[in-house]
This record gives sequence, structure tokens and C-alpha cells, in this order.
Amino acid sequence: MSLIARCVALFFVVSASMAGAQTIIRDAEIERGLQNLAAPILRAAGLPTSIQIIIVEDGSLNAFVVDARHIFIHSGLLMQLESPAEFQAIIAHEAAHIANGHFTRRAGNIGAANTAARIGLLLGIAAGIASDEAGAGIGLAAGIASSAQRALFAHTRAEEASADASAIRYLISAGVDPAAMEAVLNIFRGQEALSVGRQDPYLRTHPLTRDRLRSVRAMAAGQDAPEPDNTTLYWWARSQGKLTAFLRAPSWTLRRVGRNSSDEISRLRRSVAYMRQPDYDRALAEVTALISMRPSDPYYHELRGQILYEAGRFQNAISAYGRAVELAPRDGLILASYGRALLATDNTPDTRRALEALQRARARDPFNPRLMRDLGLAHARLGEIGLASVATAERYALLGRFEDAQLHANRASGLLPHGSSGWLRAQDVLNTAQIALSRR
Repeated sequence: MSLIARCVALFFVVSASMAGAQTIIRDAEIERGLQNLAAPILRAAGLPTSIQIIIVEDGSLNAFVVDARHIFIHSGLLMQLESPAEFQAIIAHEAAHIANGHFTRRAGNIGAANTAARIGLLLGIAAGIASDEAGAGIGLAAGIASSAQRALFAHTRAEEASADASAIRYLISAGVDPAAMEAVLNIFRGQEALSVGRQDPYLRTHPLTRDRLRSVRAMAAGQDAPEPDNTTLYWWARSQGKLTAFLRAPSWTLRRVGRNSSDEISRLRRSVAYMRQPDYDRALAEVTALISMRPSDPYYHELRGQILYEAGRFQNAISAYGRAVELAPRDGLILASYGRALLATDNTPDTRRALEALQRARARDPFNPRLMRDLGLAHARLGEIGLASVATAERYALLGRFEDAQLHANRASGLLPHGSSGWLRAQDVLNTAQIALSRR
């Protein structure tokens, strides 16, 4: 099955009540940190550590799963947590839903009742581009009523009790304080008295009862409460600190960390805040200090590249991103940013280098529409119009714009040799678009 066909086979549904597409926050550094924190929990659950932790840019409190390969968590919930153990407790609970097969049974029930066709469940990912402040992202839009969405995601009380019990076991096995699960539930406890429309999505889909809270408290009682190690604390502070610096107002970040503190996380948060003001000189001063602390850290070189790119200093950005690629040659997001910087110079040698970097990025991160836009531009500048049309068609398919995807895929089919890899990719998009349009 092609990459695009696999993409549209995923039933990703986020908040249908919101106008427009929500965005997924993509950041190599944050993703690395959260994956590090999730890994021991996933191992304890007997699940692959390749399960991806995906941040949805949404201020409400929610976390959920819809398949066996992804755990979604809202940025609003991430920013409210007070410890890495609380984040790991959320991952443990959602991992339990995967390990216990809860989402599979719900999806099967919906399919058996032919509800998917009736409520217009998405065939694929309607992808979007996040704001410049948050970086590139994949938007998730849902064409279903909120009541139908809740029916899809809603967990029964029995499922919640089962997931809680499994999650506690995972936390204990991973050496994480199981009392963190109670702390997470207490975040939502005060919302029980609110009307359904005012409750956060998590509470509407994860029933919270006094019995459930008492049960979690009893299971955690008497268990060891190990302190997180320094590595765990470090990656939590780094990931949450960078996320809040991107999503909060720069003035809020600068008030919180002060302008003179010299510790690493404060400098990281200030560098992002200054970049967003924008005050590029101060941002560069902070990231230069970070690189002096950790000269082999690819993410600080990447951040330096981002600051330089946004400041319009493209040659310097290329050098910074190039160093990041040397340090993390398999990171798709860093490769994509490097390719984008090379395209900014608008000369043929750099465009050829950009194409090579973007193709490597696509092999590792194929569902990134901003990457596909850049890949199409690189092909077009080099006169490879058929391949540019394929990349554009794939981008529109990811965006859920299937009529446009069909148009560009037909154009590519007429330009590329029959049976070539590009021609085959165009046929995959055509097949996908036809299926999607027939279901509307």
C-alpha cells in the first residue's frame, strides 16, 4: 500500500466542533523529549516504543487514541502538568487502551452498524500548516457531529477501570510513582459539576467517578514512590519549557524565567521568546550560549538555524541546519528544515542539495504537507514538472483537498513515463482521491 493510501486509511478525528483544522505541533526537540519519557511506559505495557506521541495544538484538556500507533495529547493538558510522572501516567492510561484493545472494539462496533458512512467519518488526514510561531503542523479536521465523535471515543466505565488498573501496573513496572495517576485525575475532578458543554473533552470521553478515583488511590497506596532520575527531569523541563515558550506570549515567558538566569532551560525558553518578539540578536545570543553548553546537541543547532532563517540570514541558517543534520542525520524534521533553508537562496546548486535533503526527509516523515510543498518547489525549479505535480498532488491529498489532488495527479500522469515511480505515485493519489470523493 502506498504512503498516501496508508495515510487515508487512518481514521484521525479531533474536535469536530471547532471551525477549521486543528494543528499538530511538530518540533524535533519536543518530540524527542516526549518519546524519551514515554519509552519506559510503552515497554512496560509490552508495546513498541515507536508509538508516536502527537501534540494537538488545543488549549483544552484531552488525550486519546484512535489506533495502535499514535497517542494524542492536547497542548493545554501538557502545559498544565506539574511533573514528568503525571505525563507518564497519561501515557500509561492511553497505552492501556491500546494494549487492552478498547479502540478496536469501538471501531468494530461502528463499522458493523454502518455508522461510519452515515456520520461521514474521515477517510484520511485533512492536513494543515501551523502558524509561523508554532512551526509546520498537520491539521486534523473531522466531518462528523460532536455527538457521533463522542460515541466513537467514549470509554465505558468498565474500560476506564481496566485502563486504570493496567496503567498503575505499567507505572510501577517502569519505576514511576503511581500516585501521579491520582494527581492527573484530580486535574479533572472539579469539572464534574460543569455542564457537558463546558467540560473538557477528556472528561466527556473518559468517565470520572468517585469510585474510579478511590480505586486508583487504593491501587497506588503502599507502593514505592521513586523520585524521577535527572535525565527524566531534564527532558520534561526541556520539552515542556520549549512548548510553553512557543505557545505562551513572549512577555509571559520572559516574566517567568527572568532575563538574567543562566541555566540551560531558562536560556532555551528565552531564545524562543526573543525569536517570537522578534528580537533575533538576543535570541541568537541565548542559543549561542546553549550551544556552548552542549556543542553536540543537534536541536540547539536546529534552533539556531530557525532563528537565522526567520531573520532572513539564509546562508548562516544553512550552516546551522547543516551542522544539525550532521549530528542527527536521520531526523526527518531537521532534514526538512535544512532543505527549506537551501531553497531560500534560489540558486541551482543549493536547489539540488535541497532536493536531496527533502527526499531523505520524505522517506522518514512522509505525512508532512509543508515538506511536500517544498519538495514540489525544488522539482519545479529544476524543471522536473511531472515530479513537482506529483508532490503537489500528494500535498493536496494530505490536506484533504481531493479535487485539487486529482487535478495535479492527472497532470503528473500525462507528464511522466508510464510505469515510472513518479507515475505510480500519481496513480496512488488518483485512486485515493476517487475513493474519498465517492464517500462524500
